[in-house]
Amino acid sequence: MTSAPSFLFPPPVSALPIEGSDKSFPVGRIWCVGRNYAEHSREMGSDPERNPPFFFAKPADAITTAQTLPFPRATSNLHHEVELVVALNGGGVALSPGQTQGLIYGYALGLDMTRRDMQEEAKKNRHPWALSKGFDDSCPISAIRPAASVHDLEQSLITLSVNGELRQKGRISDMIWSVPEIISALSHSVQLKPGDLIMTGTPAGVSQVKPGDVIEADCENVGHLSVRYTTP
Repeated sequence: MTSAPSFLFPPPVSALPIEGSDKSFPVGRIWCVGRNYAEHSREMGSDPERNPPFFFAKPADAITTAQTLPFPRATSNLHHEVELVVALNGGGVALSPGQTQGLIYGYALGLDMTRRDMQEEAKKNRHPWALSKGFDDSCPISAIRPAASVHDLEQSLITLSVNGELRQKGRISDMIWSVPEIISALSHSVQLKPGDLIMTGTPAGVSQVKPGDVIEADCENVGHLSVRYTTP
């Protein structure tokens, strides 16, 4: 009989609250889809008619549910990107879009905060840009709403305002790749597992956030986020 492992220190556990439950959703990995809204793809200099979905990752401990956050280090050009988040309680490999629906536990609203100046410098030098996306508290996320409680998802409006000024607005139906297609595409590169989160891309209008700014984000039928950045 194999004994349980003994850890040097308690292993970290990242988790999100679940609406209407006293249980938490354990987060294993955070997968992010790049440029999945046509207008955002264009504003970032790409052709949405030609590009298949591409993915990058954030560490699980980048998630936060705090409403007040310190302004991130090592950036003078922090950008907001509001996104629908899909939470999986099942997995698999090489799935067809039709095989993905039963894997979805629920949905949330998330922010893919990006140190844009760091990202652009990395791209210019052909360096990895993981640190521009995966820094501390770079992924504020709302509580997860179980899928059975989410209605008319495709027509849901997703918005983001900064200090009361509307910056981003779109509908889930505006995505180039639908949720089932995203899950299917990702499953051809990795084995999806329970606890995976998938951030599904952001509408056009990404722009700078400064110390003292207040972000208000909303996705109809899914959730709401409010984040204020404190002055360093």
